[in-house]
Amino acid sequence: MPAMAHVSPAFIFFALALVVVGAQPDSCSSRLPAALSNFTGLSCRPIWNNFVLRYSQDQQNVLSVVLSTTYTVGWIGMGFSMDGRMVSSSAMVGWMGKTGIPHIKQYYLRGQSASDVVVDQGQLLSTAVAPRVVVHRAKIYLAFQLKFTAPLAQQHLLFAIGTSIPVHNHLKKHADKTSISFDFSTGGSSSSSTSSSYLYELKRTHGVLAIFGWGVLAPIGAIVARYCKQWDPLWYYLHAIIQFIGFMIGLAAVVAGKLLYDELHATVHSHRGIGIFVLVLAILQVIAFFVRPDRDSKIRRYWNWYHHWVGRLALFFAAVNIVVGIRVADAGTSWKVGYGFNLAILLIAIIVLELLRWTGRSREAVTAPPLQMQ
Repeated sequence: MPAMAHVSPAFIFFALALVVVGAQPDSCSSRLPAALSNFTGLSCRPIWNNFVLRYSQDQQNVLSVVLSTTYTVGWIGMGFSMDGRMVSSSAMVGWMGKTGIPHIKQYYLRGQSASDVVVDQGQLLSTAVAPRVVVHRAKIYLAFQLKFTAPLAQQHLLFAIGTSIPVHNHLKKHADKTSISFDFSTGGSSSSSTSSSYLYELKRTHGVLAIFGWGVLAPIGAIVARYCKQWDPLWYYLHAIIQFIGFMIGLAAVVAGKLLYDELHATVHSHRGIGIFVLVLAILQVIAFFVRPDRDSKIRRYWNWYHHWVGRLALFFAAVNIVVGIRVADAGTSWKVGYGFNLAILLIAIIVLELLRWTGRSREAVTAPPLQMQ
């Protein structure tokens, strides 16, 4: 989760809210509300944007935390991660409900989609001290205690903020987030932005390669093979070259996807399974190219059936998997619109070319000379 080097839109939103309500930004000089008087002896560090982290550890490895920031509406969260990434981490999230009732819940982040953020689950062990949420002078305070098996030193922490109040404990996508490596023994911290930027670029590269290889070039190569045979033998060379380039780019997308999977350990079984199936079908098509029988061969007909239908299956499942990938990656509207536009252009071209093909056949049948009887 990348740290922001600039002022984020969510921070601007909350800063403007401060001006409206006349509150001061949160800082370590601010005193805790009276409702949190039992949280004492806390060290304090400004952690990110306007987030302030107060903490302490005792001899029993109990970590006391008070996380605060400016607040008008929505939720804030603090996660504990093994590697600085969202997947497989656990988080404490708090907000003030529409009726003025405070809420604080633990969530298990088993994946990156909203359905994979599971309430009342996680690996954080609480103590007998009940967690609390307090809103005081346009600031929200999340106060909780966690029990660990050993003193907590260097720890990957996730911080996020959302501008929508959760409904039925369902968290909507965060408006801003970051990942920080924090040392609870010294109070030092460092950003994890390098790793997060790498993952973002890797995910983006995987998507671009998959769409261009499997979703653009492969269908164009199939269109050339079906509708351009009057340009013999040019159509064959165009078909072979386009398909080979599409296969290589698609293979690069698979490699990028494998690297991404190893980094994130994401639970995307359907996307991964369909991707492997498409790759196998594509490899079979490449093998078919090298074992293509002569036109006069008796098995050429069966080879044609195999080549056509395996290719169609590969194109169909590739398109399905691109849609699945965009959904599980929560890629956003631009990716959906972009691929939808590409798919619409391909479908319109196929329909027009198919109509022209059948119209041409009908005309040939009408103009064909009658058979001469002998």
